[in-house]
Amino acid sequence: VKLLRFLQERVIERIGSRSAIAVDTRIVCATHQDLDAMIAEGRFREDLYYRLAEIVVRIPKLAERPGDALLIARMLLKKLAREMESQVQGFAPDALAAIDGWSWPGNVRELENKLKRAVIMADAKLVTAEDLDLVPEREDGGFLNLKAVREVADRAAITRSLSRSDGNISNAAKMLGISRPTLYDLLKQYGIEP
Repeated sequence: VKLLRFLQERVIERIGSRSAIAVDTRIVCATHQDLDAMIAEGRFREDLYYRLAEIVVRIPKLAERPGDALLIARMLLKKLAREMESQVQGFAPDALAAIDGWSWPGNVRELENKLKRAVIMADAKLVTAEDLDLVPEREDGGFLNLKAVREVADRAAITRSLSRSDGNISNAAKMLGISRPTLYDLLKQYGIEP
């Protein structure tokens, strides 16, 4: 009852006092619950809701806001890379496709957690879908995007060849059946350090 009075009249009473003190405050509340449904089920007080709901801002889920995940991801990646003193500078194309295509049931918190993981796990200057743990796959286990398939295969082959050649670019290029300049281009494209 005291909370409802405070919300309605903007006055409080100190404990043990009988005099009301006017206060100028703004109450900001947030929830992920469906309050309309909770009111209908009798699990949330309707009078409390209407006292709180002077201005209601409904923010759609991240998956319902096309393009926002990429904008937020870029901003968060810069912040996290700076805070964690990481070499990471951006996203590989497969990571961008994965971020844009993910459903993000955990919204921005899930995105931030995936990015923290990626900054820690990244072996190169560009974060990959694998670093994010967002490798795009269909239910049958196959990839959705041919470009992403190629990039994953290229990365794996380049990484293996560099490992087997102890970082020797000429030997790695021979193993891959490509020229040294082509391998350098691919290393730059995928942000892989030899």
